[in-house]
Order: sequence, then C-alpha cells, then structure tokens
Amino acid sequence: MALQLARTSDQNRVISEAVVRVAACWRLTNDQLGAILGLSPATVSRLRSGGYQLDRSSKAFELAQYLVRLFRGLDALMGSNDEASVSWLKATNLDLAGRPIDLIRTVKGLNEVTDYVDDFRAQV
Repeated sequence: MALQLARTSDQNRVISEAVVRVAACWRLTNDQLGAILGLSPATVSRLRSGGYQLDRSSKAFELAQYLVRLFRGLDALMGSNDEASVSWLKATNLDLAGRPIDLIRTVKGLNEVTDYVDDFRAQV
C-alpha cells in the first residue's frame, strides 16, 4: 500500500512539473493554463510555485496528460524549436478552423488539436 501511495505521489509530481514546463516554454499565462486544465488562475499560480500538485484522480490531471502529449508531439514536429511551436499555436490553422492556442481551452479542442498533431506526425 505504501509503495502504491509513493508511486501515485510521484505521478502527481511528475505531471505537475511537466505541465509547468510546458506552460513556461509556450509562455502560457495563469489564465490560459487554468482554462486548459479547468483550474483557477490562483491554483495555477500555486502549481507553478510548487505549492500544489495535480491529483491523479482529477480531471485536471487527465487534461494535463493531453497537454504534455500535445507538447511532445509538437516539439518533435518543430525540432525542439519552442519559438516555432509558439508561432504554430498562435497562427490560424485552416484545418482546425481556428488558432490552436484558443482551441485547446476546451476539452474537445485540446483533444482535436492533439489528434491533429499526432496524425501529422504519423505522416512525417
């Protein structure tokens, strides 16, 4: 039981730290990250400072997994060029009918953008 609790705690810490790194690389505000994860800007502030961790049983944890998956896929496509990734996120995408940075504020949009990047990566 103690091992399982430690493993869950590690998962919480890892995804929390990863999503904070994604937000830093993409220069997401607390409002933007909060909208993506379904958290208040104040909670995102605590997350960034290490005073809060996402819980594995929460919806925010699941959304964070999608965000990290999107980051990894886009990072691979852009050759680890954060500026190119940010430009892609902020540019209107005709296939997605909007700017990815705006679309990922909803669960449906995050899923669609992540799938789009995954599909595009599969072609490369």
